Amino acid sequence: MTITAEALSAQAAQLPPAERMEVVERILDSLDQPDAALDTLWGHEASDRLAAYRRGEIEAVALSDVIAKYRTAARRT
Repeated sequence: MTITAEALSAQAAQLPPAERMEVVERILDSLDQPDAALDTLWGHEASDRLAAYRRGEIEAVALSDVIAKYRTAARRT
């Protein structure tokens, strides 16, 4: 990470949680630009994962389990 990024991260860490989330949302919004190449890669990834699931190589995970996992992790921070 550059010195500028390190400094911004340190400053952001000093903000209250709600303001940190606002900064994160703004950064993510700035990255949310259409990218046909990226969409194609994700399409291939989704197809590969579905094929692996159908071959029995991977199992599905219930959405409620995934949400619970991240809620538990968020409580630890």
